[in-house]
Amino acid sequence: MGQRCGVQEDQAGGRKAFRWVEYLVGGVTARTAADLPGVDKDTAAWFYHKVRVAIERNIREQAPFVGEVGVDASYFGGRRKGKRGRGAKGKVPVFGILKRAGRVYTVPIPNLKTDPLIPIIREKVVPDSIVYTDGFKSYDVLNVSEFKHEGVDHDKELVERQGKHINGLENFWNQAKGVLRKNNGVPKQNFHLFVKECEFRFNYGSPSQQLDTLKRWLKQEGIA
Repeated sequence: MGQRCGVQEDQAGGRKAFRWVEYLVGGVTARTAADLPGVDKDTAAWFYHKVRVAIERNIREQAPFVGEVGVDASYFGGRRKGKRGRGAKGKVPVFGILKRAGRVYTVPIPNLKTDPLIPIIREKVVPDSIVYTDGFKSYDVLNVSEFKHEGVDHDKELVERQGKHINGLENFWNQAKGVLRKNNGVPKQNFHLFVKECEFRFNYGSPSQQLDTLKRWLKQEGIA
């Protein structure tokens, strides 16, 4: 009898866990999700954290990009607006690589100098791939590297005519900032996990596809 009750409790716990995954995929914050199942906010925050850790772990070792990719960086957080490298006090720079018509890879970085950027490109992009960038000087080293470097002129008409653009990354930055804005502040120590959640949302199709993927990952890791 006790064993049977244990199985029932495990099944109930699994259902509750998957319901919380549904909340996360649906864009419900942990604070709001805590009110729905009658669980305190710390427990909800803990479960959301576990899901984000699972996301980060499962997408960390994906195969490198090959072919045509765009790279770009954007600032997140902070209150002061400003151009790249200026007026960015309190903001966190995030670097992104986007496969044309494919997935995105993101990583928070300490600064936008060449030193942190190029190792990421070399790790995540196969040599001889075409790398599209804007005119930021930190990318100049790509002109003499193992990649084919194409600079992008931000004149929109020229970009569209020549097929050179990093518009996909611009779309991702806008989407990611919209997702993070709903959380009304993100703890700095976990910021990279929230960015990975945004990356997951961008890469894994519709909400139903995202839900199926997360359920599979959480089962594999024994979280739900």
